[in-house]
Amino acid sequence: MPIQELEIYRLDIPFNLPFKHSSAERVRTQSLWVEAAGDGVVGRGEGCPREYVTNESMASAGAFFAKHRTAVREEIHSFVDLASWERQHAATIDKDPAAWCAIELAILEWFATRDGVPVEDVLSVPHVDGKFRYTAVVGDSGMDAFRATTARYRDSGFVDFKLKLSGDVERDLEKIGVLHELQIEGLRVRVDANNLWDRVEAAAQHLVALDCPFLGVEEPLKANDLGPLRRLADETGYRMILDESLLRADQISLLEEDPDHWIINLRVSKMGGLLRSLAVAQRAREAAISLIVGAQVGETSLLTRAGLVAACAAGDNLLAQEGAFGTLLLESDVADPPLMFGAGGILDAEGLDLATKPGWGLPFTGDRGILRSF
Repeated sequence: MPIQELEIYRLDIPFNLPFKHSSAERVRTQSLWVEAAGDGVVGRGEGCPREYVTNESMASAGAFFAKHRTAVREEIHSFVDLASWERQHAATIDKDPAAWCAIELAILEWFATRDGVPVEDVLSVPHVDGKFRYTAVVGDSGMDAFRATTARYRDSGFVDFKLKLSGDVERDLEKIGVLHELQIEGLRVRVDANNLWDRVEAAAQHLVALDCPFLGVEEPLKANDLGPLRRLADETGYRMILDESLLRADQISLLEEDPDHWIINLRVSKMGGLLRSLAVAQRAREAAISLIVGAQVGETSLLTRAGLVAACAAGDNLLAQEGAFGTLLLESDVADPPLMFGAGGILDAEGLDLATKPGWGLPFTGDRGILRSF
Protein backbone atom coordinates (compact mmCIF):
# COMPACT_ATOMS: atom_id res chain seq x y z
CA MET A 1 0.00 0.00 0.00
CA PRO A 2 1.60 3.32 -1.05
CA ILE A 3 1.43 6.63 0.79
CA GLN A 4 -1.83 8.14 -0.36
CA GLU A 5 -1.52 11.63 1.15
CA LEU A 6 1.44 13.86 1.88
CA GLU A 7 0.63 17.22 3.46
CA ILE A 8 2.72 20.09 4.79
CA TYR A 9 1.88 22.71 7.43
CA ARG A 10 3.53 25.51 9.34
CA LEU A 11 3.95 24.54 12.98
CA ASP A 12 3.04 27.65 14.96
CA ILE A 13 3.71 27.52 18.71
CA PRO A 14 4.56 30.64 20.78
CA PHE A 15 7.55 30.58 23.14
CA ASN A 16 7.11 31.17 26.85
CA LEU A 17 10.10 33.52 26.67
CA PRO A 18 12.00 35.04 23.73
CA PHE A 19 15.35 33.48 22.84
CA LYS A 20 18.10 35.72 21.44
CA HIS A 21 21.53 35.30 19.90
CA SER A 22 23.60 37.39 17.50
CA SER A 23 21.92 35.95 14.37
CA ALA A 24 18.26 36.03 15.41
CA GLU A 25 15.68 36.55 18.13
CA ARG A 26 12.74 34.15 18.28
CA VAL A 27 9.40 34.36 20.04
CA ARG A 28 7.69 31.40 18.32
CA THR A 29 8.50 28.34 16.27
CA GLN A 30 9.68 28.53 12.66
CA SER A 31 9.02 24.92 11.77
CA LEU A 32 7.52 22.60 9.16
CA TRP A 33 5.13 19.77 9.96
CA VAL A 34 4.61 17.00 7.39
CA GLU A 35 2.09 14.18 7.56
CA ALA A 36 2.21 11.04 5.42
CA ALA A 37 -1.00 9.02 5.40
CA GLY A 38 -2.37 5.86 3.83
CA ASP A 39 -4.07 2.59 4.83
CA GLY A 40 -5.34 4.23 8.03
CA VAL A 41 -1.79 5.04 9.18
CA VAL A 42 -0.25 8.49 9.74
CA GLY A 43 3.44 9.34 9.92
CA ARG A 44 4.69 12.69 11.21
CA GLY A 45 7.82 14.70 10.50
CA GLU A 46 9.31 18.04 11.53
CA GLY A 47 11.94 20.36 10.08
CA CYS A 48 13.29 23.78 11.03
CA PRO A 49 14.45 25.95 8.10
CA ARG A 50 17.00 28.57 9.13
CA GLU A 51 18.29 31.23 6.75
CA TYR A 52 21.53 31.73 8.70
CA VAL A 53 22.29 27.98 8.93
CA THR A 54 21.31 26.38 5.62
CA ASN A 55 20.06 29.38 3.65
CA GLU A 56 16.51 28.00 3.79
CA SER A 57 13.27 29.84 4.49
CA MET A 58 9.74 28.67 5.13
CA ALA A 59 8.93 29.78 1.58
CA SER A 60 11.77 27.81 -0.01
CA ALA A 61 10.85 24.75 2.06
CA GLY A 62 7.26 25.02 0.85
CA ALA A 63 8.46 25.27 -2.74
CA PHE A 64 10.64 22.16 -2.28
CA PHE A 65 7.68 20.22 -0.95
CA ALA A 66 5.40 21.32 -3.78
CA LYS A 67 7.99 20.36 -6.40
CA HIS A 68 8.71 16.86 -5.08
CA ARG A 69 5.47 15.86 -3.37
CA THR A 70 4.03 13.82 -6.23
CA ALA A 71 7.29 12.03 -7.02
CA VAL A 72 7.82 11.12 -3.36
CA ARG A 73 4.33 9.63 -3.09
CA GLU A 74 4.62 7.69 -6.32
CA GLU A 75 8.22 6.48 -6.06
CA ILE A 76 8.80 5.70 -2.38
CA HIS A 77 7.06 2.53 -1.21
CA SER A 78 9.74 1.00 1.03
CA PHE A 79 12.78 1.89 3.08
CA VAL A 80 14.98 0.79 0.16
CA ASP A 81 13.11 3.23 -2.07
CA LEU A 82 13.55 6.01 0.50
CA ALA A 83 17.31 5.49 0.79
CA SER A 84 17.64 5.29 -2.99
CA TRP A 85 15.62 8.49 -3.52
CA GLU A 86 17.85 10.33 -1.04
CA ARG A 87 21.02 9.20 -2.81
CA GLN A 88 19.69 10.11 -6.26
CA HIS A 89 18.55 13.56 -5.10
CA ALA A 90 21.45 14.33 -2.75
CA ALA A 91 22.38 17.62 -4.45
CA THR A 92 18.76 18.78 -4.33
CA ILE A 93 18.41 17.86 -0.65
CA ASP A 94 21.65 19.72 0.10
CA LYS A 95 19.84 22.96 -0.77
CA ASP A 96 16.72 22.24 1.32
CA PRO A 97 17.72 19.82 4.11
CA ALA A 98 15.09 20.93 6.64
CA ALA A 99 12.29 20.48 4.12
CA TRP A 100 13.51 17.00 3.27
CA CYS A 101 14.01 16.19 6.95
CA ALA A 102 10.33 16.77 7.67
CA ILE A 103 9.32 14.58 4.72
CA GLU A 104 11.79 11.79 5.56
CA LEU A 105 10.80 11.63 9.24
CA ALA A 106 7.12 11.43 8.30
CA ILE A 107 7.76 8.60 5.84
CA LEU A 108 9.92 6.72 8.35
CA GLU A 109 7.15 6.82 10.92
CA TRP A 110 4.57 5.79 8.32
CA PHE A 111 6.64 2.71 7.43
CA ALA A 112 7.22 1.86 11.09
CA THR A 113 3.61 2.34 12.21
CA ARG A 114 2.30 0.40 9.21
CA ASP A 115 4.54 -2.50 10.24
CA GLY A 116 3.84 -2.10 13.97
CA VAL A 117 7.49 -1.48 14.92
CA PRO A 118 9.58 1.42 16.28
CA VAL A 119 11.35 3.65 13.77
CA GLU A 120 14.67 2.13 14.84
CA ASP A 121 13.61 -1.20 13.37
CA VAL A 122 13.06 0.42 9.97
CA LEU A 123 16.52 2.00 10.19
CA SER A 124 18.15 -1.19 11.55
CA VAL A 125 19.74 0.69 14.46
CA PRO A 126 19.64 0.02 18.23
CA HIS A 127 16.52 1.06 20.13
CA VAL A 128 16.61 4.24 22.18
CA ASP A 129 16.96 3.44 25.86
CA GLY A 130 18.76 4.69 28.93
CA LYS A 131 19.47 8.18 30.23
CA PHE A 132 20.54 11.21 28.20
CA ARG A 133 22.11 14.35 29.70
CA TYR A 134 21.30 17.69 28.06
CA THR A 135 23.06 21.04 28.07
CA ALA A 136 21.76 24.26 29.60
CA VAL A 137 21.65 26.66 26.63
CA VAL A 138 21.59 30.32 27.70
CA GLY A 139 20.77 33.03 25.16
CA ASP A 140 22.25 36.52 24.91
CA SER A 141 19.78 38.10 27.33
CA GLY A 142 20.19 40.99 29.76
CA MET A 143 22.32 40.30 32.82
CA ASP A 144 19.41 40.09 35.27
CA ALA A 145 17.77 37.44 33.11
CA PHE A 146 21.11 35.71 32.60
CA ARG A 147 21.73 35.50 36.37
CA ALA A 148 18.25 34.16 37.04
CA THR A 149 18.40 31.60 34.22
CA THR A 150 21.82 30.21 35.10
CA ALA A 151 20.90 30.01 38.79
CA ARG A 152 17.79 27.99 37.93
CA TYR A 153 19.87 25.62 35.83
CA ARG A 154 22.39 25.25 38.69
CA ASP A 155 19.64 24.57 41.19
CA SER A 156 18.23 21.90 38.86
CA GLY A 157 21.60 20.12 38.76
CA PHE A 158 22.98 21.07 35.32
CA VAL A 159 26.73 20.86 34.79
CA ASP A 160 26.96 21.44 31.00
CA PHE A 161 26.41 25.03 29.83
CA LYS A 162 26.40 26.62 26.38
CA LEU A 163 26.54 30.40 26.36
CA LYS A 164 25.72 32.69 23.45
CA LEU A 165 28.44 35.34 23.11
CA SER A 166 27.54 38.98 22.50
CA GLY A 167 30.85 40.17 21.05
CA ASP A 168 31.21 42.73 23.85
CA VAL A 169 34.17 41.67 25.99
CA GLU A 170 32.96 43.24 29.22
CA ARG A 171 29.48 41.78 28.83
CA ASP A 172 30.80 38.31 28.01
CA LEU A 173 33.30 38.48 30.90
CA GLU A 174 30.44 39.28 33.24
CA LYS A 175 28.58 36.20 32.00
CA ILE A 176 31.59 33.97 32.65
CA GLY A 177 31.99 35.51 36.09
CA VAL A 178 28.36 34.85 37.00
CA LEU A 179 28.70 31.24 35.93
CA HIS A 180 31.82 30.72 38.07
CA GLU A 181 30.13 32.37 41.05
CA LEU A 182 27.55 29.57 40.98
CA GLN A 183 30.32 27.12 42.03
CA ILE A 184 29.04 24.20 39.97
CA GLU A 185 31.05 21.04 40.57
CA GLY A 186 32.15 19.46 37.30
CA LEU A 187 31.18 22.54 35.29
CA ARG A 188 31.74 22.31 31.51
CA VAL A 189 31.29 25.44 29.39
CA ARG A 190 31.22 25.97 25.66
CA VAL A 191 30.30 29.11 23.77
CA ASP A 192 28.48 29.89 20.54
CA ALA A 193 29.56 32.99 18.64
CA ASN A 194 27.15 32.69 15.69
CA ASN A 195 29.77 34.01 13.21
CA LEU A 196 30.52 37.20 15.17
CA TRP A 197 33.98 37.94 13.75
CA ASP A 198 35.51 38.51 10.32
CA ARG A 199 39.15 38.16 11.40
CA VAL A 200 41.05 35.50 13.32
CA GLU A 201 42.90 38.15 15.30
CA ALA A 202 39.73 39.79 16.61
CA ALA A 203 38.18 36.46 17.56
CA ALA A 204 41.36 35.26 19.29
CA GLN A 205 41.72 38.48 21.25
CA HIS A 206 38.14 38.25 22.49
CA LEU A 207 38.29 34.58 23.43
CA VAL A 208 41.65 34.82 25.20
CA ALA A 209 40.35 37.79 27.20
CA LEU A 210 37.53 35.64 28.56
CA ASP A 211 40.15 33.39 30.19
CA CYS A 212 37.95 30.30 30.52
CA PRO A 213 38.77 26.65 29.69
CA PHE A 214 35.99 26.29 27.13
CA LEU A 215 35.12 22.83 25.88
CA GLY A 216 34.77 24.38 22.43
CA VAL A 217 33.87 27.52 20.48
CA GLU A 218 31.03 27.27 17.99
CA GLU A 219 31.17 29.11 14.65
CA PRO A 220 33.23 32.16 15.67
CA LEU A 221 34.11 33.13 12.06
CA LYS A 222 32.56 33.12 8.62
CA ALA A 223 30.97 29.75 7.90
CA ASN A 224 32.75 27.17 5.72
CA ASP A 225 36.17 28.83 5.97
CA LEU A 226 38.18 26.05 7.60
CA GLY A 227 41.62 27.61 7.14
CA PRO A 228 41.01 30.57 9.47
CA LEU A 229 39.20 28.28 11.92
CA ARG A 230 42.29 26.07 12.05
CA ARG A 231 44.43 29.12 12.79
CA LEU A 232 42.06 30.19 15.55
CA ALA A 233 42.16 26.72 17.10
CA ASP A 234 45.96 26.81 17.02
CA GLU A 235 46.16 30.30 18.54
CA THR A 236 43.64 29.75 21.34
CA GLY A 237 43.89 26.03 22.04
CA TYR A 238 40.10 25.72 21.75
CA ARG A 239 38.37 23.17 19.54
CA MET A 240 36.14 24.68 16.87
CA ILE A 241 32.52 23.49 16.92
CA LEU A 242 31.18 23.27 13.38
CA ASP A 243 27.48 23.92 12.89
CA GLU A 244 26.58 25.62 9.59
CA SER A 245 30.11 24.76 8.42
CA LEU A 246 29.33 21.02 8.48
CA LEU A 247 26.16 19.93 6.69
CA ARG A 248 27.10 16.63 5.03
CA ALA A 249 29.08 13.48 5.77
CA ASP A 250 31.43 14.00 2.82
CA GLN A 251 32.73 17.23 4.37
CA ILE A 252 34.32 15.27 7.22
CA SER A 253 37.21 14.25 4.95
CA LEU A 254 38.39 17.87 5.19
CA LEU A 255 38.83 17.49 8.95
CA GLU A 256 40.65 14.17 9.12
CA GLU A 257 44.18 15.62 9.15
CA ASP A 258 43.62 17.30 12.53
CA PRO A 259 40.59 15.73 14.25
CA ASP A 260 41.55 17.21 17.62
CA HIS A 261 40.76 20.69 16.25
CA TRP A 262 37.07 19.98 15.70
CA ILE A 263 33.72 19.11 17.21
CA ILE A 264 30.69 18.55 14.96
CA ASN A 265 27.28 19.88 15.94
CA LEU A 266 24.90 17.36 14.42
CA ARG A 267 21.34 18.67 14.16
CA VAL A 268 18.91 16.31 12.48
CA SER A 269 16.98 19.06 10.69
CA LYS A 270 20.15 20.79 9.48
CA MET A 271 21.60 17.52 8.21
CA GLY A 272 18.51 16.69 6.18
CA GLY A 273 16.98 13.90 8.23
CA LEU A 274 18.02 10.78 10.08
CA LEU A 275 19.68 8.81 7.28
CA ARG A 276 22.09 11.66 6.59
CA SER A 277 22.57 12.24 10.32
CA LEU A 278 23.49 8.60 10.86
CA ALA A 279 26.01 8.85 8.01
CA VAL A 280 27.60 11.88 9.70
CA ALA A 281 27.74 10.04 13.03
CA GLN A 282 29.47 7.07 11.42
CA ARG A 283 32.03 9.15 9.50
CA ALA A 284 32.77 11.25 12.58
CA ARG A 285 33.36 8.14 14.66
CA GLU A 286 35.72 6.74 12.03
CA ALA A 287 37.62 10.03 11.96
CA ALA A 288 37.75 10.28 15.79
CA ILE A 289 35.95 13.64 15.76
CA SER A 290 33.63 14.27 18.72
CA LEU A 291 29.94 14.97 18.20
CA ILE A 292 27.37 17.17 19.84
CA VAL A 293 23.80 16.22 18.95
CA GLY A 294 22.31 19.68 18.80
CA ALA A 295 18.88 21.18 18.16
CA GLN A 296 17.29 24.17 16.50
CA VAL A 297 15.62 26.54 18.95
CA GLY A 298 11.93 25.67 19.08
CA GLU A 299 12.07 21.97 18.20
CA THR A 300 9.19 19.88 19.52
CA SER A 301 9.22 16.38 20.96
CA LEU A 302 9.34 14.86 17.48
CA LEU A 303 12.79 16.21 16.60
CA THR A 304 13.90 15.49 20.16
CA ARG A 305 12.91 11.86 19.53
CA ALA A 306 14.83 11.79 16.25
CA GLY A 307 17.83 13.33 17.99
CA LEU A 308 17.88 10.45 20.48
CA VAL A 309 18.39 8.03 17.56
CA ALA A 310 21.39 10.09 16.44
CA ALA A 311 22.77 10.26 19.99
CA CYS A 312 22.62 6.47 20.33
CA ALA A 313 24.40 6.11 16.98
CA ALA A 314 27.19 8.42 18.17
CA GLY A 315 27.95 6.10 21.10
CA ASP A 316 31.13 6.95 22.98
CA ASN A 317 31.81 9.70 20.44
CA LEU A 318 28.94 11.77 21.88
CA LEU A 319 30.28 14.79 23.76
CA ALA A 320 27.03 16.55 24.65
CA GLN A 321 23.36 16.98 23.71
CA GLU A 322 21.19 20.04 23.20
CA GLY A 323 17.44 20.53 22.98
CA ALA A 324 14.61 18.62 24.70
CA PHE A 325 13.26 21.86 26.20
CA GLY A 326 9.65 20.91 25.55
CA THR A 327 7.21 23.14 27.41
CA LEU A 328 10.01 24.86 29.30
CA LEU A 329 10.36 26.92 26.11
CA LEU A 330 7.16 26.20 24.14
CA GLU A 331 3.67 27.15 25.27
CA SER A 332 2.57 23.71 24.10
CA ASP A 333 4.07 20.66 22.43
CA VAL A 334 2.94 18.15 19.83
CA ALA A 335 3.16 15.39 22.46
CA ASP A 336 1.53 15.21 25.90
CA PRO A 337 3.48 14.63 27.99
CA PRO A 338 6.31 16.16 25.98
CA LEU A 339 9.64 14.42 25.53
CA MET A 340 11.90 16.69 27.57
CA PHE A 341 14.66 16.72 30.13
CA GLY A 342 14.04 16.83 33.86
CA ALA A 343 16.24 17.53 36.86
CA GLY A 344 19.94 17.78 36.04
CA GLY A 345 19.15 17.92 32.34
CA ILE A 346 18.43 14.18 32.33
CA LEU A 347 15.95 12.68 29.89
CA ASP A 348 15.24 9.18 31.17
CA ALA A 349 14.04 7.02 28.28
CA GLU A 350 14.02 3.80 30.31
CA GLY A 351 10.41 4.15 31.38
CA LEU A 352 9.02 5.41 28.08
CA ASP A 353 8.88 2.01 26.32
CA LEU A 354 10.05 3.56 23.06
CA ALA A 355 11.46 0.18 22.03
CA THR A 356 8.00 -1.41 22.07
CA LYS A 357 5.80 1.32 20.62
CA PRO A 358 5.30 1.70 16.87
CA GLY A 359 6.59 4.72 15.00
CA TRP A 360 8.04 7.45 17.17
CA GLY A 361 6.15 6.07 20.16
CA LEU A 362 5.05 9.56 21.21
CA PRO A 363 1.64 10.43 22.69
CA PHE A 364 0.71 12.97 20.01
CA THR A 365 -2.02 15.38 21.10
CA GLY A 366 -3.72 15.70 17.71
CA ASP A 367 -4.06 19.45 18.31
CA ARG A 368 -4.70 20.91 14.84
CA GLY A 369 -4.83 24.44 16.25
CA ILE A 370 -1.04 24.73 16.10
CA LEU A 371 -0.94 23.92 12.36
CA ARG A 372 -1.17 26.60 9.66
CA SER A 373 -1.55 26.03 5.95
CA PHE A 374 1.07 27.15 3.45
